[in-house]
Amino acid sequence: MKKRKIAIITATRAEYGLLKPLIQKVEDDSSLELQLIVTGMHLSPEFGLTYKEIEQEFQIDKKIEILLSSDTPVGLAKSMGLAQIGFADALDELRPDIVVILGDRYEIFAAAAAAMTARIPLAHIHGGEATEGLIDEAIRHSLTKMSHLHFCAAEPYRKRIIQLGEDPSRVFTVGGLGIESIKNLQLLSREEFESAVEFKLAKKNLLVTYHPVTLEKESAKKSFAALLAALEQLEDTHIIFTKANSDTEGRVINQMIDTFVAKYPKSSKAFTSLGQLRYLSALQYVDGVVGNSSSGLLEAPSFHIGTVNIGERQKGRIKAKSVIDAKEQTKSILKALQKLYSEDFQKMLPQVENPYGNGNASKQIVDILKTSNLDTIVKKSFYDIEVPL
Repeated sequence: MKKRKIAIITATRAEYGLLKPLIQKVEDDSSLELQLIVTGMHLSPEFGLTYKEIEQEFQIDKKIEILLSSDTPVGLAKSMGLAQIGFADALDELRPDIVVILGDRYEIFAAAAAAMTARIPLAHIHGGEATEGLIDEAIRHSLTKMSHLHFCAAEPYRKRIIQLGEDPSRVFTVGGLGIESIKNLQLLSREEFESAVEFKLAKKNLLVTYHPVTLEKESAKKSFAALLAALEQLEDTHIIFTKANSDTEGRVINQMIDTFVAKYPKSSKAFTSLGQLRYLSALQYVDGVVGNSSSGLLEAPSFHIGTVNIGERQKGRIKAKSVIDAKEQTKSILKALQKLYSEDFQKMLPQVENPYGNGNASKQIVDILKTSNLDTIVKKSFYDIEVPL
């Protein structure tokens, strides 16, 4: 019996952390053939050459270089062009039966466009979500329209995908992939974690990740300065930074992090990439996640810790009760941090439920990838929802 070839694409450290359980299940299935394609930040020295971590666990079938040494809008647009050329060649050589993509990044848009024109079916994970402050919002919904199978994290997202005209029989609520890694990984003890990051935790600890809000022009420096000003006012608090992605103005944020850590070397440390094990282990020991990363919404609630979600990068996403929204202003961030450490809020955290499922997403996805009829799936009809005129 011919194995069904499943090509999975990853471009960032965070995305790979989510995809890893799925990659493992595809590789372990005797009826499937895994084709792993790595691109984007994984291949960049500036972002830690994280493809080397992937190679310790899986065989990489194709590496596609796309990053230019620029984080300007022009540079990112040119990177997308390079990406589409690279994916066109890779898919022509590998000839997968279906391509699996996750999320909303520009590299993935290029991959999807190459697959679509090659008439290769696409399976999209984490569609239907909203991030109204980002170009990712438009990219995610565009990926939905290019894709043929949809695996979403919550029921409201399934309804949104159907609202975009997708056939309900091809839209599946499977939950968030991040919860699965939390359940399955053997996380580090406090001592092991401190040794792994070469940094001592204090009585109070925060994990900070802040990315540019890509639909706002030249906002990164001002907004991140407001966050750093708030962090400077904290007492007896150690801070672990994970650096920004390769988005527009990402370098500005990373330079500001380096300056802050140089000023406060005993109480702060920065990492280009913590990797999945160290990152999830950190969530066990910090009091909260601060910034605008989706991790504060997707994974942090499972650890029963608070999230200070700053600005509009995650606007539109479903949020657990452990998420505190703050404006990109020092006063608002300090107020949110005060709430995070308040007695009432801390008492509430153990009862928090993660709205993104119970951690069996990858098994559901593999079962559907194995059994779906792909022969005519690329011929899509727009699914109309009857609405009163």
